[in-house]
Amino acid sequence: MVTVTVQAVTKHTKREVSPVKKKFKKVEPYIWILPSVLLMAVFILVPIVFVFRMALSDVSKAGLIKGFAGLENFRKVTSSSVFAMVLKNTLVWTVAVVGISTLLGFILAILLNNEFKGRKLARAVVVFPWATTLIVQASIWKFIIDTDYGTLNTLLMRLGIIDHAINWTPTAGAYFAWEIACGIFVTIPFVTFTVLSGLQSIDASYYEAAAVDGASYWQKMFRITIPLVRPNLTISTILNIIYVFNSFPIIWTITKGDPANRTDTLVTYLYKLAFYNGKQGQAAAVSVIGFLILLLCASLYMVSVLKKGDE
Repeated sequence: MVTVTVQAVTKHTKREVSPVKKKFKKVEPYIWILPSVLLMAVFILVPIVFVFRMALSDVSKAGLIKGFAGLENFRKVTSSSVFAMVLKNTLVWTVAVVGISTLLGFILAILLNNEFKGRKLARAVVVFPWATTLIVQASIWKFIIDTDYGTLNTLLMRLGIIDHAINWTPTAGAYFAWEIACGIFVTIPFVTFTVLSGLQSIDASYYEAAAVDGASYWQKMFRITIPLVRPNLTISTILNIIYVFNSFPIIWTITKGDPANRTDTLVTYLYKLAFYNGKQGQAAAVSVIGFLILLLCASLYMVSVLKKGDE
């Protein structure tokens, strides 16, 4: 009797769900994500389309679009010897900062994952550079390496290591190297905590089983740790490629791309083209070139990582 009653109630409940409610449940997820999609369309897609339009147009110094220019802006930009140098600087800047910060951040995450006294304090210290704005960080680094009143020379002279102030930036290459060092310093915390979150999610039983089988430290590292934190490394690397490639404050605060564009990257170079030289069409062309390079690099990296994951 009870079973029959329950079945009857269940059938009655199923009948109460109307077709309208079923349709609403199907479209409900899309309704919830609609605001995010609209925001992305307004603040991301529309500007991208506008930049592409400017890159293919004849633009006045006032920013007014006069007419269609085809690939003329791209021809002017790529035919310049400055562009080749700036593109090389951008690639060196991105590869050096992302590569070295990923390596150092991974090592630091391994250390911070261990149990030791003061671990919470150490983690707080590591996250500090990431919590500070890039302009402040770059200003501090510029002050440290200054020849006349920089803290680096002052510290070394007080320690008796040097007897006179040293010019730490004698060439444009030296300036660029210090900018890369600053970029690495502010990027390490993000990599560290991204990898650390992956390390803390690894079950200790994997390492216990490996220890029973007689696995060495490096075998555990390459057979357990790295494969299991690869998704975290993928996320941090892709995001860092995007952030570092488009980074503006560090280069602009320390050197403004000088001398003679020798420390410029694509972002600072297009800023000069647009707001110093009034060549907004060419600046838009540089922006499009940077966008395509970034899209290609990120896509190739993701494809390579996915292939390794399938293997």
